[in-house]
Amino acid sequence: MTIKDIPEEWEIRATKTPFVGNKTSVRTDDVVMPDGHVAARDYQVHPGSVAVLALDEAGRAVVIRQYRHPVRHKLWEIPAGLLDVPGENPLHAAQRELYEEAHVKAEDWRVLADVYTTPGGCDEAVRIFLARDLSEAEGDRFEVEHEEADMELERVPVEELVRGVLAGELHNNCLVVGLLSLIAAQQGDGLDALRPAEAPWPARPFES
Repeated sequence: MTIKDIPEEWEIRATKTPFVGNKTSVRTDDVVMPDGHVAARDYQVHPGSVAVLALDEAGRAVVIRQYRHPVRHKLWEIPAGLLDVPGENPLHAAQRELYEEAHVKAEDWRVLADVYTTPGGCDEAVRIFLARDLSEAEGDRFEVEHEEADMELERVPVEELVRGVLAGELHNNCLVVGLLSLIAAQQGDGLDALRPAEAPWPARPFES
């Protein structure tokens, strides 16, 4: 038996969208279950996201601290953002987010992990990149607003961040997945064996 996620779609008898927001919406599908019953399933419809674990030559990760209102916390995170344009190349989006949030560029890009953040209630798919060979970006810093106006930026040793994850002190999904994927890759076939930055992503197909 191969342990691998596979695409599948059960019959939908009816669908409605009771809420439409600025970036996301809520959908209700009436889904036919294996026993023949029809059950309503509510979920958030999300455009998808990218995140970047940017690693410098000293083994430090670029992290930001930002207020997240739904959980009433300031969370340490890795740079991330929405795929605002349908079909947008996720690498280009990740490069943009790293520039806007950290004013950094990277020469070496690879895919660390592809995840569904909360598949029981949201269709958000996130591609987490590893970025290396960092340098300061050229030009003016991106002008921030809203929550980002209060954002803090640091470079923290990976070992310290991993300790915080395992101690229950750091909670951001992309930070946790990115860090632990990094450690697994380092202890496995090495970072150069990771998928290329433009590897196919069936969850959010894109043009090169």
